[in-house]
Amino acid sequence: MTETIRALQEKMEAAVRALDFEEAKRCRDRINLLRGGATEVDAETADMSGLARQKPGAMGLGTNHQRRTPPPGWTPPPKPDPMTKGRSAPRGPRRK
Repeated sequence: MTETIRALQEKMEAAVRALDFEEAKRCRDRINLLRGGATEVDAETADMSGLARQKPGAMGLGTNHQRRTPPPGWTPPPKPDPMTKGRSAPRGPRRK
């Protein structure tokens, strides 16, 4: 089986050099099927036309959370003035 995978890899690389990306994709999919445990006959006859690769981050932690949308008419509160951050108003006579 390793000879078959090696031959498919060479065929895939030749297809990429020839800019035939569809053939390279078919070779890549057959290699993945063979590595996954399929027989050569199953990998040859498998119909991969309806399958799509998963988008990056679709299964990662925290990457597929839905975005929250604010209710209609909501406006964000004004941002605090950075010049007064952490200061409080004077409370009484100053000590010396």
